[in-house]
Amino acid sequence: MGEKKTNPVTIDGVEHQFEDLTPQQQALLNHVADLDRKLDSARFNVDQLQVGRNAFFELLKQALAQPAVSDVEPK
Repeated sequence: MGEKKTNPVTIDGVEHQFEDLTPQQQALLNHVADLDRKLDSARFNVDQLQVGRNAFFELLKQALAQPAVSDVEPK
């Protein structure tokens, strides 16, 4: 009926129950999990920035390959 819900956590190959950790250990684990989420988000943002930078660089190369209006000789 009222089964105890546990949250297993594996650290360095050892399984721990979150509920059995001390409050300090739980807080530290929460910090690690939050930092992991932030790192994932930062990597996602870097990927977006890199794609945007590459797109603008390609546009720059295309613009440099086209003769400027002042470079065209009048007829």
